[in-house]
Amino acid sequence: MFEVKPRTCEVNMRFELSERLKKLPPYLFLEIDKAKRKAVSGGKDIIDLGIGDPDESPPREVIDALCEALQDSKNHHYPLDQGVPSFRKKIAEWYLARFGIALDPEKEILALIGSKEGIGHMPLAFVNPGDISLVPDPCYPPYKGGTILAGGSVHMMPLLEENNFLLDLKKIRGSTLKKARILYINYPNNPTSAVCEKGFFEDIALFAKRYGLIAAHDAAYSEIAFDGYRPDSFLKVNGARDVGVEFHSLSKTCNMTGWRIGFVCGNEKIISAIGKVKSNIDSGVFNAIQIAGITALDIAEKHLKRMNTVYQERRDELVDGLNSIGWTTRKPKATFYVWTALPRPHKSSIKFAGRVLNEAGIVITPGVGFGESGEGYIRMALTVSTERIKEAVARLKKVI
Repeated sequence: MFEVKPRTCEVNMRFELSERLKKLPPYLFLEIDKAKRKAVSGGKDIIDLGIGDPDESPPREVIDALCEALQDSKNHHYPLDQGVPSFRKKIAEWYLARFGIALDPEKEILALIGSKEGIGHMPLAFVNPGDISLVPDPCYPPYKGGTILAGGSVHMMPLLEENNFLLDLKKIRGSTLKKARILYINYPNNPTSAVCEKGFFEDIALFAKRYGLIAAHDAAYSEIAFDGYRPDSFLKVNGARDVGVEFHSLSKTCNMTGWRIGFVCGNEKIISAIGKVKSNIDSGVFNAIQIAGITALDIAEKHLKRMNTVYQERRDELVDGLNSIGWTTRKPKATFYVWTALPRPHKSSIKFAGRVLNEAGIVITPGVGFGESGEGYIRMALTVSTERIKEAVARLKKVI
């Protein structure tokens, strides 16, 4: 059901796809969406635990702020590439309050059309043909896609359960490091939901400095956490701002996935280079959305207190339910994903996901879609109600 096949394109023989496009793997979530739509069109009641798209609306205050900003004619002109000054100032205020980090809104902050856009554009600023990006495996697909589109190569670094899904930097060969330009990290992690401590970030900063790497930390899930755990910022450790940047998104923080607004912070030279790429590709984030983003950051703590309680209840319902029917699943400390090994005797995550969709009407994400090291695992998103999660567990019990 989730068989991933190479893309084909029937075009006039004069129009050949670029080698870079040919090298791109199929985008996992498009394949999942196709399978889901096919099942829905067949009349099935589908419980979607696949893509991480919050089921609740953005906070009312944020929607009201957007409606008000839409009435201001000056917000309908081309936006500034760097971002509205008031939005960047608010990001700096939020960073100081949240992480204790003082950022220069003029030089160390750049507004993005969602963090995915910035992550995808970053290699265009630093990667040449023959250069390498160091990418965790499994991972969020744009780390690989952005590198390939920039003409670079990808070196995958396995995230293993026996190492708590943390990178093992010692296993990267010197010959690889000589060609490496960017090191991607992502904690709290998608898809494994793993977290890291300060010491890991310190190791990353030292490693990046030693080998002349740019450290790119994807912190999209830093605000979704449970059981008193509070994720910290990579930029907080000594030396991090000398070598790296950190990507954030309001998609998960305030349920604003469709709004496409995020930001990147950190080393001013890296920020400037990403901004130069963007100025040649897009015209920035719609001003009204940035104005609403100010409100989102203002009320984020209050909003997240409620949402994290909701996600924790769903997490407990799903994990306890899975364990009650024979799985061995841990409760994540952060993100709204549950990453779990397949129940015995299943081995293929794609075949298992296909069976669960066909027989139980549940969309889950096969781990191998995030990379070879994800084989044997699946990811489930906590983006449906507790009642639907209970129903999902009941259906799963019948098919495993």
